[in-house]
Amino acid sequence: MRKDLDYGLLHAMSAFVHVLDGGSFTAAAAHMGVTKAQVSRLVTLLENRLQTKLLHRTTRRIAATDAGERYAEHCKAILDMVAQAEGEAGGATRTSSGRLRVMSMTAFGNRYVTPLVAGYCAANPRVTLEYSSSQNPPDLLAAGIDVSIYLAHALPDSALVALKLGNMVSVLCASPVYLAQRGSPQHPRDLARHTCLRLVNSSVTPYWELDSGTEHVALEPEGPLIGNAAEVVLDSALRGLGIALLPIYSVVDDLRRGTLVRVLPAWRSPAIGIFALMPSGRFVDAKTRAWIDLLRRELPAAVKRDLACLEGDL
Repeated sequence: MRKDLDYGLLHAMSAFVHVLDGGSFTAAAAHMGVTKAQVSRLVTLLENRLQTKLLHRTTRRIAATDAGERYAEHCKAILDMVAQAEGEAGGATRTSSGRLRVMSMTAFGNRYVTPLVAGYCAANPRVTLEYSSSQNPPDLLAAGIDVSIYLAHALPDSALVALKLGNMVSVLCASPVYLAQRGSPQHPRDLARHTCLRLVNSSVTPYWELDSGTEHVALEPEGPLIGNAAEVVLDSALRGLGIALLPIYSVVDDLRRGTLVRVLPAWRSPAIGIFALMPSGRFVDAKTRAWIDLLRRELPAAVKRDLACLEGDL
C-alpha cells in the first residue's frame, strides 16, 4: 500500500537535512528555493509517515530528537548516493557547469583569491561564479556556499570537509614616524609602554601571542583601536597611530616599500592554518573540483612568496 510521500520522499529527506544543517526552516527554504511553509509541511509529512517525532521545535532553536539524529545520518548517505548517481549519469562529474558559490575572509581573499577568479571563469565558461567575503565563520550549508577559504588555529568538529592549503603568521609592525617618536621596543614586555592596535575577529585570539623560537609570550595589548578587519588596523598603523600585529598578507607590500617597519623582528605569532572548507559528502562535482584544483595549484605558492619576507627577502 502506498504511503504518503512515496513520490516526494527524497525531497522531504532533503528538506529535513537542510533544516538541521541550516538550523532553521528559513535557512532550509532559502537553500532549496521554496517557502518556509513548504519546508515545514514536508518535515511534518515525513514525521507522519514515520510516526516518529524528528525535531524539537521551540521559538529559539530547532534540534533533532534521538530518532531524528539517526534518521538524518541515513538521509545524508542516501542523498549523497543519489547525487553521485545523477552526477555521473548527467556528466556533472566531467563537465564544469552551473553556479559555483565561493567565499573568503576579506583581506586574505583580496590578496590571494580574487586574482584567481578571472582565470577560473575563462577556463570554465559554463560556470557562473558567485564570490563573497566575510570575516565570520562560514555557515556553508545555510548560505549555500560550495567552498569557503577560512583561517583558524583549529577547526571545530563539524560536518564540513577541510582541505589545508598552508599556514599564515602575523608580525608586529609600525610606521617609521611612530618609531622615531616613541622608540622601538626590545622585548614584548616593552609593548606595555606603547600604543597597540588590535585586530580581533573569529580567526584570531583577542590577546597577542608571540614566539621567538626559544620563548613564548602572551599579552593583552592596550590601545585606542580594535578592528575586526585588517584594513582598518593597517591604515591606522600607516598613519602612525601605533604598533599592530597583522598577518603577512596585509603588510608585506608596505614592508617592501618601507612605509611600515618590522617591530621585534625576531618575534612572530604562532602559525594559523589556511583551509578550504566544503560541505560534507563524497560527491564533488566538476566545477567545485576545478576550483579546488586551482586553489591547490596557485594559493600555497603565493603565500610562500609573501612569507619569504620573514627571512629578509623583501
